[in-house]
Amino acid sequence: MEVKEKIKEKLKDKIIEWYEHSPKRIYISINPKDLKETAQILFKEMGLRFATASGIDTPKGIEILYHFSFDKTGEIFSLRVLIEDKNKPEIDSLTSVFPASEWIEREMWELLGVNFIGHPNLKHLLLHEDWPEKKYPLRKSSS
Repeated sequence: MEVKEKIKEKLKDKIIEWYEHSPKRIYISINPKDLKETAQILFKEMGLRFATASGIDTPKGIEILYHFSFDKTGEIFSLRVLIEDKNKPEIDSLTSVFPASEWIEREMWELLGVNFIGHPNLKHLLLHEDWPEKKYPLRKSSS
């Protein structure tokens, strides 16, 4: 059984939408509350490697994408999580599972205003310490 099919079966209760952009590029939409558990399943049970994360301000909310690689086949699986409340965008931090997520979560915190619950070190990384509070350069409302 291909890793795609194994992931579909394992996550069947968590998947909101499964979208195959191409044979090796898959997007999996899940609820924010399922993020940490789903990421652990991809890593510990399915053998995927956390690569990075990205975020975007959309009309529906702040979307965070967590990108995982299955290096044996070159497939990329992205967990898509929509945070609908732009006034208080928050989600669990993945730093306890993937220490490498610390910097990218800091970037999204300061550039998009997402609070990563449980993050050990949310402080400025890219912006100057004097940057105005609640002014997020990657938010559409800031432009």
